[in-house]
Amino acid sequence: MKRLVEALIAEYLTIFPAVALLGPRQCGKTTLLGSLPATWTRFDLEKDADYRAIARDPALFLRLHPQKAAFDEAQLLPPLFSALRVEIDRERAQKGRFVVTGSSSPALVRAISESLAGRVGIIEMAPFTASEALAIPTSPFANSLRAREVTPEMLSQSFPPRFGVGDLHRYWLQGGYPEPWLAKSERFRKVWAEQYVKTYVERDVARLFPGLNRERFRAFVRMLAGLSGSIINYADVARALNVSQPTAKDYFEIAHGSFLWRTLPAFDKRTLKRLVRHPRGYLRDSGLLHHLLRIPDQQSLLSHPAGGSSWEGMVIENILRGLEGSGVAYEASYYRTGGGAEIDLVLEGDFGLIPIEIKRTQSIASRDLRALTDFIREWKCACGIVINNDEVCRRLSDDIVSIPFASL
Repeated sequence: MKRLVEALIAEYLTIFPAVALLGPRQCGKTTLLGSLPATWTRFDLEKDADYRAIARDPALFLRLHPQKAAFDEAQLLPPLFSALRVEIDRERAQKGRFVVTGSSSPALVRAISESLAGRVGIIEMAPFTASEALAIPTSPFANSLRAREVTPEMLSQSFPPRFGVGDLHRYWLQGGYPEPWLAKSERFRKVWAEQYVKTYVERDVARLFPGLNRERFRAFVRMLAGLSGSIINYADVARALNVSQPTAKDYFEIAHGSFLWRTLPAFDKRTLKRLVRHPRGYLRDSGLLHHLLRIPDQQSLLSHPAGGSSWEGMVIENILRGLEGSGVAYEASYYRTGGGAEIDLVLEGDFGLIPIEIKRTQSIASRDLRALTDFIREWKCACGIVINNDEVCRRLSDDIVSIPFASL
């Protein structure tokens, strides 16, 4: 199944000596390494033989494999990164020599930032987007942000819907992790999700943070399902878990850094308005969210109280995964005033400032546009976007366009 980041990896290999592919376990990083040309040699640091061969003397190993070497799960061997820096600097002008993959960890992030700064292109990989899961060509939306400022004229005519409501709801329920899509079994999906959560807590996080209280962190992971889509108050979470507020904040940072949770900061620029400044967050994968909420099927999902926030998080995640996979630099936040005016997603980059409101409905009432209209006027945005379930793109006002999620 073709991945959006394949083209970005190929591009980065012509720009940097090394490329780092970071993402959660079982999102397809190892499989993607297998798609590299046959001239590449892959080493898996979870295999004892490969680990011992490299760990014995990383510098010598790289001198013996100075070109087209890929290292899977590189966070397991932090000394590899300093050896990579030395080897890259021996022939700094050469590009496309190494690829490393890893699940996020403090050691991995620190090693890349300290040892490979300026020498590595970092790509964040995620589970399937809707277009990847349904094998549909990627929308030009993300690529258009690389080239120009977004305008209402461009948005209202460029993006026809590309898949039906049935396929869309199947993706929403199931989420984007590759294995359940490949297995095509409802029983497999449910068992896989349960084991994934268990392995995440008892193996991955426990190995990265040996002193962590597993029972409390397991309760925290279950709690995240109920918090998805809400504004986070660390004091309330700390009381519920019977931990200190700094510990609760650490838990969120662990979940965000290991790609289970996405923390969206509040939009916080100089303004006379009183703004909410607490972060908001979402479980990144809707399939894992629905597993933790015990939502078994589409009918239950459509009537569940968390259905609205689940839809919102799924749309946000697809937008951001599309930008990441296309190499579009951006900052993401959400906006809420003390008076309750709210915008689900605010994107900022070379393309300008774009406020995005997300609705699960097909039609949009004029009163639902008030926050967008005020934000556009205050910040002089070129346009605002409403993502909904309509059948076509529509011009809702001079500077607001609605786009069906099926078009993105």
